[in-house]
Amino acid sequence: MKISILTLFPEMFKGFFSESIIKRAIKAGKVEVEMINFRDFSTRKHQQVDDTTYGGGAGMVLAVEPIYRALQSIPDIESAVKILLTPQGEPYHQERANTLAQADHIVLVCGHYEGFDDRIRNFIDLEISIGDYVLTGGEIPAMAIVDSVIRLLPGVLTNSDSYTQDSFYDGMLEYPQYTKPYDFMGYKVPDVLISGNHQEIDKWRRNEAEKRTRERRPDLLEKPNKKH
Repeated sequence: MKISILTLFPEMFKGFFSESIIKRAIKAGKVEVEMINFRDFSTRKHQQVDDTTYGGGAGMVLAVEPIYRALQSIPDIESAVKILLTPQGEPYHQERANTLAQADHIVLVCGHYEGFDDRIRNFIDLEISIGDYVLTGGEIPAMAIVDSVIRLLPGVLTNSDSYTQDSFYDGMLEYPQYTKPYDFMGYKVPDVLISGNHQEIDKWRRNEAEKRTRERRPDLLEKPNKKH
């Protein structure tokens, strides 16, 4: 997979790409990451990429031209999945992450300032929001999407940290987990988990996952496409 990120602040991603599973996936060649500073594609004085909005209003708006030119600089851009990161986009969820993990090339466009020239949407396939709140830019949402997608790529996670047990993978939250010590200040590990009866352990985990989901996120159980 290839991931291209259009941003005014590529330095923000240095630490993100140099640690943990993300670093391992890049080093192993599971994913190629390309950073594109779309300021480099401005034709205006001082490489300006924003301007005041027509009709008046507060703040500055990103211009369409530098982003369009940056997109066109990417080989095979037409076959890539081009994503605009915006609070107006569809809510991001695990099902979308699963779909994006099947793509050969993802392009993420990080906004900044007050917003975008709306004509940018003519060159985008999908708009995504990571929540009902506003950030100063699209860099953090881009990191969230990249992390959620890369960990799904074949060979990125080992059996010991498989994503198949994660929350949302099967339409429910994850079951409770425990490690040593068995007894901590009177809080004990459920006996079924040390029974050695794997059939009963699996049953307990399914029941606890459904119970937790019903208590915390009942909306997940109402989805018609849930896997449980």
